[in-house]
Amino acid sequence: MAFAQKLVKRFWKEVAVAPDKGGWGIALDGRPVRTPQRAPLAVASPALAEAIAAEWRDVGETIDPAHMPMTGLTNAAIDLATPDLVAFSAPIAAYAESDLLCYRDARDAALQTEQAAAWNPLLAWAEARYGIEFALTQGVLPVDQPATTIAALQDAVLVQDAWRITALTPLVTIGGSLVAGLALIENAFDAEGLWNAVSLDDLYQERRWGADSEAQKARAAHKRDWDNAARFLTLL
Repeated sequence: MAFAQKLVKRFWKEVAVAPDKGGWGIALDGRPVRTPQRAPLAVASPALAEAIAAEWRDVGETIDPAHMPMTGLTNAAIDLATPDLVAFSAPIAAYAESDLLCYRDARDAALQTEQAAAWNPLLAWAEARYGIEFALTQGVLPVDQPATTIAALQDAVLVQDAWRITALTPLVTIGGSLVAGLALIENAFDAEGLWNAVSLDDLYQERRWGADSEAQKARAAHKRDWDNAARFLTLL
């Protein structure tokens, strides 16, 4: 049964994790769960399978995809990433050309200092890890990165499997930093510290000018998506 995006009433009583062609699938009253494209929802990791099963057990009267992030990411890995990994990863690989960490504030010296303290270690890690150099700039006008830097970072994306690229997608689109996403995939920095790094500008402005309730709500939603992607990585 497909994981529908519209509200569907719960129709099962029992949820079980079952072996499936060398991996693990999810069964509802003995019937296998399928993705929206009707592929078997099967994973290689028993820990991820148990997390998905827990989401199905926790469904109330209706299915709400927003409360089933491990299922949703798994569907994306199977239905979207696996069939054409190069096309799926292209928007994320493009962030090699415009990584957030290379853009520093042009006017606020205090913010520049915080950006350097939080972001320079991440760039230094990437430079050492991939043998590259970054061009930094002040302000928001685009800065051209060396071609070798772009190529190396894009290669670092393409060597990942469909499951890790699926997790990388929300990490990079939320944070604006491919470097931060790769650092998390490679366990070079912890997820909370990386979140604080990519959220630095917003948090700084909030400290300086006060909190905005709508901005806080949006950041909280992004944080949930960030944490879900980070958790997905740990379960693979």
